[in-house]
Amino acid sequence: MSSAPSTAVLVVVGAGPRTTGLLERIAANAPELWDGTRELRIHLVDPHPPGPGRVWRHEQSALLRMNSMAEDVTMFTDESSTIDGPVRPGPSLAEWAAQFSGLGPRHAPYAEPAAPEVLAELRTLTGADFASRRAQSAYLDWVFRRALAELPPSVTVEWHRTTATAVTGPPDGPQQVHLADRATPLTADLVILAQGHIGATPGAEQREHAGFARRHGRFHLPPEFSADADLSALRPGEHVILRGFGLAFIDLMAMLTEGRGGTFRTEADGTLTYLPSGREPVLYVGSRRGVPYHSKTRYRLKGPRPPLPRHFGPEAVDALLAEGRPLDLRRDVWPLMAKEIGFGHYHELFHAHPERTVLPWPDFVAAYDRLGWYDDAMAALVAAAVPDPADRLDFEALDHPLDGLAFPTPDAFQDHLREHIAQDVARREDPEFSADLGAFLALLSLYGQLPRLVAAGRLTARSVAERLDGWWQGFFSFLASGPPGFRLRELLALSRAGIVHFVGADVRIGTDESTGTFTATSPTVPGHTVHATALIEAYLPRPSLDRTEDPLLRDLHRTGALTEEVIADPTHTHRSGLLAVSSEDGQVIDPSLGGPHPRRIALGAPTNSRAVAAFARPRTNAPAFRQNDAVARAVLRALRAGRVTSRFSNGEKEVSII
Repeated sequence: MSSAPSTAVLVVVGAGPRTTGLLERIAANAPELWDGTRELRIHLVDPHPPGPGRVWRHEQSALLRMNSMAEDVTMFTDESSTIDGPVRPGPSLAEWAAQFSGLGPRHAPYAEPAAPEVLAELRTLTGADFASRRAQSAYLDWVFRRALAELPPSVTVEWHRTTATAVTGPPDGPQQVHLADRATPLTADLVILAQGHIGATPGAEQREHAGFARRHGRFHLPPEFSADADLSALRPGEHVILRGFGLAFIDLMAMLTEGRGGTFRTEADGTLTYLPSGREPVLYVGSRRGVPYHSKTRYRLKGPRPPLPRHFGPEAVDALLAEGRPLDLRRDVWPLMAKEIGFGHYHELFHAHPERTVLPWPDFVAAYDRLGWYDDAMAALVAAAVPDPADRLDFEALDHPLDGLAFPTPDAFQDHLREHIAQDVARREDPEFSADLGAFLALLSLYGQLPRLVAAGRLTARSVAERLDGWWQGFFSFLASGPPGFRLRELLALSRAGIVHFVGADVRIGTDESTGTFTATSPTVPGHTVHATALIEAYLPRPSLDRTEDPLLRDLHRTGALTEEVIADPTHTHRSGLLAVSSEDGQVIDPSLGGPHPRRIALGAPTNSRAVAAFARPRTNAPAFRQNDAVARAVLRALRAGRVTSRFSNGEKEVSII
């Protein structure tokens, strides 16, 4: 039972951005859905500060930055949000920061950040800047405090600075949330799991590499969150192989160079020169593609915003599902996705740069809408309407920039890749190529449609494993989640200084027992082998319930109270490592019940809802905001009524919770 007949209790495990967004939605929906005469007590359990949480906490290196411009980061719903609750707009990171320079209105509750260096950054932050993660931490702290201030007096929030270790309790009785530092658990009517991104213990290959490192006195770092990585054992001048060329690599690169006292000097022509401190190791980086993620764009649309979705929206998903057959993502879904991205790209090209096209937009789009992405007629249309190949969208060239290339020497490859990176940065910072931003917005739109397609269970298991969780996630990150341009200019300077060396595509990591070194080879430079005394897996831990570091999820998994998402068909079985939840409301699937647990909900990472981004770009109808609103409304209704409905294998069942 709850602590008193008139009191409802909600425990939320995790107090980062996802929980902050949920609290904002509870505050927004409470006037409609919560009886002010009854008390709702919300307990937050997290060892890290509420608002920023673990990933965005203030206590991390000042070198670590966001990969989105400040004007493209918001925690608030807006006119694009398709939600049942009220839209309550709020400032983006850039708009919020403007108050500290006197250029924008004050936002209650107003308080200057305690850290002087963060306040100094906020006072000069522009919408086109890539803020430090400490600045984002301050913004998230303010959003959290604003959400608390907007809750009605009958709703109170208490933060427990500890770790939740277990959740027990029957589906028709109160839940006990056990805490690491106290004997008495919290008693709750409902429990929400919102731990965010979670680490995992090393897998088999990583354990082998760790064992090799121990035997030979070498350094090995498995996948780790950059802010938590201990790099102190790496010696000056030590050769280090890094597998992974995404954002984790960029963070590690910064900490191992500028973080060790090196500096960058801007030359008269605008290029950077790296001035070593002498404390840096020597970095050899390779990956599957062999190139860094594309630089983030640093400009705005020059034409009108493309009306998205157009070719891959709810109607297109409905039509796919209505076919009543197994779907392959690459064969059946990708042509529609590609056409959507192409629409965003060409909409901006024709509206912002009409001098580079030879057809009127109405004529082009009328033909474009009729044709399939892979139709010969589509290729002919684009070639006829867009004379310059640099203005056309070529997914294969984007996805595999080193395919078919081989270089006789490592130096020849260094020159090639430096030129590739320089051209990418120049394009992503030149508004003349703003069509790339149109494509980016379409990519975000796609991301909002895919969860429903997956939840319908129509994609084949192999398609989810190899295409959705494999190729698509990597392709999306490669195109849309790259670093700011200044980081890639730093990478070029480090390459010219001999601090960073490029290994190539399809990198293979091995070990040499005779020399006690890790090795890296790539077909990009045939016959060349890199030897190093340290290996860093430069990517984030992948979801894994079997190896999760979270004690609560580990306990629930061990006791069979939750299950991993498993997608199976006659030809393949895919274990995603994600926590299985019901698609409607995020209820945790409990195998012992044959369906969702009526009192346990899980949100965001690491669930199979695949709507993991807790904050978003404004005016993109963010999936996480939609989910937060739906769950907040469901929770308020259930707690107000004192009953929840859960779907078991033998039908629906109402359970009293008060």
